[in-house]
Amino acid sequence: MARSWQDKHDNHRHPTKVEVLEKPYAGLLPGQTIAIATPAQISAYFRSVPRGETRSMAQLRAHLARLQGADGACPMTTAIFSRIAAENAYERLLAGERHVAPFWRVIDPGSPLARKLACGMQFIRDRRAEEGC
Repeated sequence: MARSWQDKHDNHRHPTKVEVLEKPYAGLLPGQTIAIATPAQISAYFRSVPRGETRSMAQLRAHLARLQGADGACPMTTAIFSRIAAENAYERLLAGERHVAPFWRVIDPGSPLARKLACGMQFIRDRRAEEGC
């Protein structure tokens, strides 16, 4: 049976870690460190962005790197875990919860990630407009 978004979010199987790169990756050089976060850490970042403001995925990755004392954060896992966090928040909204991680403040409505989300790009645009972003 497929795992729910909430299960993937709340019961993430791998802890946060920092790895030393053996070869260049994502603008980092061999010997530099890269942070791999968790969906819960990404949800926490979404929650930290004030209403009416937006942040970029690059700012999210920089925050995750600082949090772990790394030179950078993995763009691939950050995107994957951002999707998990966003899908979990959207499902909770649909279930009637009002205070969810506001992923629309970080995920750009025109991004490839936004196109994959169940809520759709227009939902993100609408939420940003409601908040005056």
